[in-house]
Amino acid sequence: MALGSQEVTIVCGFHTDDRSRVCYYAVRMRTTLRLRSGGPDVAARLASGVLVCDGAMGTLLYAGGASLDRSLPELNVSRAERVRAVHRAYIAAGADVIETNTFGASRLRLARYGLAGQAVELNRAGARLAREARDEAGAVDVLVAGSISPATPASGHRVSARELRDAFREQIEGLAEGGVDLLLFETFGNLTELVEAIGVAQGLSDLPIVAQMTFVEDGRTLGGDSPEEVATTLSDLGVVALGANCTLGPQGLLDILAELARWTRLPLAAQPNAGPPTLADGRFQYTSSDPAYFGRQARRFVELGATLVGGCCGTSPPHIEAVAAAVRGMRRSPPGRSSAHPRLAVVTTGEQEVSAKEGSAESPLLHSVARGELVVACELPPPHGAETQRAVADAQLLKDAGCHALVIGPVGSTRVQASPASIALLVQQRVPEMEVILTATTWEKSLMVLQADLLGTYAFGIRHVLCRTGTPPLHGDYPNAAGVWEIDSLGLIDVLRGLNEGRDYNGIPVGRPTGFVIGARINPAATDFPHEVLTARRKLAGGANFLVTPPVYDLEALLRLLEEVNPPSNVPVLLGLMPLQDIRHAEYLHNEVPDMAVPKSVLERMCRAGEAAPSVGRELAIDLFRAARATGRIHGVLVSSASGNAQEVAKLLPTLVQ
Repeated sequence: MALGSQEVTIVCGFHTDDRSRVCYYAVRMRTTLRLRSGGPDVAARLASGVLVCDGAMGTLLYAGGASLDRSLPELNVSRAERVRAVHRAYIAAGADVIETNTFGASRLRLARYGLAGQAVELNRAGARLAREARDEAGAVDVLVAGSISPATPASGHRVSARELRDAFREQIEGLAEGGVDLLLFETFGNLTELVEAIGVAQGLSDLPIVAQMTFVEDGRTLGGDSPEEVATTLSDLGVVALGANCTLGPQGLLDILAELARWTRLPLAAQPNAGPPTLADGRFQYTSSDPAYFGRQARRFVELGATLVGGCCGTSPPHIEAVAAAVRGMRRSPPGRSSAHPRLAVVTTGEQEVSAKEGSAESPLLHSVARGELVVACELPPPHGAETQRAVADAQLLKDAGCHALVIGPVGSTRVQASPASIALLVQQRVPEMEVILTATTWEKSLMVLQADLLGTYAFGIRHVLCRTGTPPLHGDYPNAAGVWEIDSLGLIDVLRGLNEGRDYNGIPVGRPTGFVIGARINPAATDFPHEVLTARRKLAGGANFLVTPPVYDLEALLRLLEEVNPPSNVPVLLGLMPLQDIRHAEYLHNEVPDMAVPKSVLERMCRAGEAAPSVGRELAIDLFRAARATGRIHGVLVSSASGNAQEVAKLLPTLVQ
């Protein structure tokens, strides 16, 4: 093997999101190539025999004590011997191919651990450790596969095509410099990203490529790609094998492999999970998988045309030992390919073709704003315990006082509370002509559950949703331990916009589009003002239909933010208003609530107020509202109470709506 540098022009093709066109780009760069001289003929071995791949790396590293919140590729440097030991265990079990500990080792995925700048180093180290383990075992015929995962961050944040290409290029260069024998792209959920990654790899190196996607229970990838689309697309890209891994167990993956075999003559690859995991003692465990059963399924994979068989999550050396014993002596029979060999096509049903306009919802609030009317909204926190009828009574009280819309706040206490979605539905059913706005926070639920809850509330008539990232209530030594944060408020806006366009977050059609009216928060008192301006603009670009501020006490800060953000005239802004109770309340907000500010003049006035502080707090709130309304930049108000007392809010409303 030799390493050399040269200047090349790379021309790569990739499918656009709608898969209806193929675009090309040319990049001229100076790069390091791995120039092969002899070595194992990977393509020939995959085409003629059956190779056994290893099993899960992460499962064994976690079992060995690695923390669940730690970057596993970083162990290539800090716990090198532990990684080598896993490789040696799989070689001893009979693996012909071992994968580097570099899944998730792209710059974009390492960034969450503060390791973005170490991408090349960690990939190079991962390849080196695998080769060292092979040498220590004296297994000269074992192949080292460079493991490459999707580079798109798990958070769901969108990244540009250039960022993706740069991330893949960096990782592939590190693996090639480390001396891998082939590249294994695995667990890709989006065909467009996989095509992009393959194009980058082929421009950088002549290393053989195995491409694997992950499929879910409906037989498609997370991005909605069918086995036919995957097989016909990858077959034309020069890969030496294609297949599927992860998510599904052996039988689920068997059905996918059978479909892939219909549409390609290439060797197939299959690496299923051990089976469904269970949560025990705070860790996911795969306790139900029998290695002998796993081995029997491996024989069926080979019978369908698989030439690379191994395991993914939950599998261990005993599973690979069973696979090696089961497929020993077997030879691959090339799978048959459909003579039709159709190209990619987007298939839609009549229901999926319903336009977004048909699914759009009428919004009385937006219509009121369009007529120049003031929108008066009030925030109602979910009641504690089972006191749901109190929420209905409070909603009726606020409606009688002049409230047009009720914002159901998020869970804000470690004490048991009814879910905001349940209260929103209850109020809407029991209080006629009261518009309900559901606050949806992303800290407490996975993306899958969020989508399910949103569609459920939509079915019962909830149309307005205020998107917030949120923060878990303080609880013990680790106040944020319960947070999920699979996406943030920007991601939630994107989810709702997608549902309004008739697709879920992964782009899979969901039938008739929804008609959510999307709300977003903007904060004039944010500590990082430039970032707040940028985020607010992104929320508007993402599809926000109305904006809401938290309680505001500084009019100049509000006007400054609106001047910078400059929301369109058809996007109303609701001013958050919470009367101060006393100086203690004011100082608490100013000093102990993140991104909340109370001007010095207001603090001094509350300090002088003494026993009259509640009245002074109301006067300050009314004066600020009237001044903001006079600017013409405010279209409504969201009134709340520090104590959550609906009667306090009801007393204030007549003054605002007069």
